[in-house]
Amino acid sequence: MLEVSNIEVVYDKVIFVLRGVSLDVPQGSIVCLLGANGAGKSTTLKSISGLIRTELGEITRGDVKFEGVSITKKTPEDIVRLGIIQVWEGRKVCEHLTIDQNLRAGAFIRQDRMNIKKDLSLVYDYFPKLKNVGNKMSGYLSGGEQQMLVIGRAMMAHPKLILLDEPSLGLSPGIGREIFGIIERLNKEEGTTFLLVEQNARASLDVSRYGYVMENGRIVLDGPAGELKNNEDIREFYLGLSQLGSRKSYREAKAYKRRKRWLG
Repeated sequence: MLEVSNIEVVYDKVIFVLRGVSLDVPQGSIVCLLGANGAGKSTTLKSISGLIRTELGEITRGDVKFEGVSITKKTPEDIVRLGIIQVWEGRKVCEHLTIDQNLRAGAFIRQDRMNIKKDLSLVYDYFPKLKNVGNKMSGYLSGGEQQMLVIGRAMMAHPKLILLDEPSLGLSPGIGREIFGIIERLNKEEGTTFLLVEQNARASLDVSRYGYVMENGRIVLDGPAGELKNNEDIREFYLGLSQLGSRKSYREAKAYKRRKRWLG
């Protein structure tokens, strides 16, 4: 469905952020993109959605294709109409609007207005915590409820592909597990495809079919999710486990043991 081929991204014409990034997202799958802060994960999503231009960034090399058609030069509005929806990091809700109004705003591109009420019911079925407070101002919701709201708002657009940026950021472990469970259900029951950016490697690999690891603007490792979970580097750097099962910080592991192949 999505093909990102050797893209380079520059900010303000001088700052290189992505260097030859390539990845594929098959239709009907969940693919995760892992990496530390500043690795280039969010920039990759914005490059796909076209929102990179709103931050004085541009793709200077390579191509992004969706369903076989290049979208590299398309506007964010056109990309949304093709069926790609980005859910930003940080739970960007319209705080002065109610939950119901936020969800309806997600359907603004749709022509089938008669089905919006039906889809609202579907969203509330997936997120029952929102159902009983539909008239509440979204600015008063908890972090977990706001995350549910922005995913539900994306669903209202009938997306083919959701670019989901750090859905568990700042949430309790229990709420984070609930969010990942809903993502997995949406994929299995609605057929929604996800490209998932996360620092929580364990949770994202549990729900994903395939994964990529980014570092310093490059893809340094990729493979089926099950293989990545058992990869020594992933276990040590991202899951915090050494071969003996003891906890290690990423900084400690990085200081004494870096795989040369990761740097190419």
